[in-house]
Amino acid sequence: MAEIDLHTHSTASDGTLSPSALVQHAEAIGLKAMALTDHDTVAGLDEAAQAATRLEFIRGCELSVHFPQGSMHILGLWLPRRMQQLPALLHDLARKRAQRNERILENLRRHGVAIDDAELQACAAGGVVGRPHVARLLVEKGHAASIHEAFHLWLRPGTPGYAPKAKLLPHQAISALKAEGATVILAHPSTLNLDPEPLETLLGELKAAGLDGVEVYYPLHTPAQTRLFAELCRRLDLLESAGSDFHGDNKPSIALGRGKDGLHGPYALVERMKAVRARMGLPVEA
Repeated sequence: MAEIDLHTHSTASDGTLSPSALVQHAEAIGLKAMALTDHDTVAGLDEAAQAATRLEFIRGCELSVHFPQGSMHILGLWLPRRMQQLPALLHDLARKRAQRNERILENLRRHGVAIDDAELQACAAGGVVGRPHVARLLVEKGHAASIHEAFHLWLRPGTPGYAPKAKLLPHQAISALKAEGATVILAHPSTLNLDPEPLETLLGELKAAGLDGVEVYYPLHTPAQTRLFAELCRRLDLLESAGSDFHGDNKPSIALGRGKDGLHGPYALVERMKAVRARMGLPVEA
């Protein structure tokens, strides 16, 4: 069992546990520290922070960014309670996300699948509406046998329901998070689909833009990938991070603090992050 999990999701975005229930689950399994990193929102952070009594809670979020070769997500950790610039950016992303959801529903209707916005909002239960909620409704209405199949048949690129997502450029996401004093981590680098040499070049460029670290320990990384990412962190003087990308029932094979077959997540990783933050004059309290 890992001691930390710095990449989790709640009902504030596309997870199935509320922020408080997620924290309670983390405490029940004995995590020493966890971060809530919902997609493009900070709406669940106050609830989660209030629920944390026996672990170190880290305020965070996850931003999707444009990267043609693959999928790139950027995590911001240790977000302040009062933010200056990020709320406006998140508001704009929410507006664009709503427009994308409308296009997805229109695409599905053209192919005989009737889902209206009221159903979608009810499914999200006040959280950020996204494709996992559409997938859940597709399963409920008999158009797919599972959420995974719903994505495969209807919601991935090239399928009838898909609509592209508006994304930030990498330097925009990093700059917005750094402006709030966050520690900025590249999530699951395996999804970039890069060979080692171009990956090292990219990490150097992202570090120059303000990147602090890389999510080395992640459930879908192979042992060889994990070794590579750890070596690149050592070579480029980047922090190592660990996260399960827990979504509850929306990713049933991924367990909090454990991932699939066990997640290497010692508290020493958080200690190193806090030491770097302290040297930079940034707050280190959870």
